[in-house]
Amino acid sequence: MRRHEQREHIFKLLFMTQFNEEGEMPEQLSLYFDTLEEMTEDEQSDMKQKYDHILEKLPEIDQELNEYSQGWKTSRMNRVDLTALRLAVYEMKFDDDIPVGVAINEAVEIAKLFGGEDSGSFVNGILGRIASGNKTPGTVKRPQRPAHQAKHIILSKKDQKKKEAPGSEESKN
Repeated sequence: MRRHEQREHIFKLLFMTQFNEEGEMPEQLSLYFDTLEEMTEDEQSDMKQKYDHILEKLPEIDQELNEYSQGWKTSRMNRVDLTALRLAVYEMKFDDDIPVGVAINEAVEIAKLFGGEDSGSFVNGILGRIASGNKTPGTVKRPQRPAHQAKHIILSKKDQKKKEAPGSEESKN
């Protein structure tokens, strides 16, 4: 099984934890793995191990998310987005085998696949801040021409046309 598929299954397992009591999860995991006939015992074991590690680190992961998500606490986030973010932050901070860029890209793809219209950009924005270490959202400075200059340029073009027009008083001079 490819890492992408494995990551998607771990995402689904993490998502399930938000709807089930802790005591129900062993049975839910067993039922989930029973539906995946093509998966080997080793693959199931690896997925379960990563899933357990993420749950162990969940308080640290959520603290990180709360620090970097301006105006959005984990308690207010869409559950799909939150799950994708949790998986990605775990991979970025605690899984040395996965490059940060890959963790971000995969989380964005998962958010786009399972989330809403803006999920991909939301997840990308928060993970980008975490990766850069910048806790405040960046502001894009766009050069803007003041209105009076724009008006002046427009008037100048009109004046230029008047000068070039045959028979105008300014063209006679």
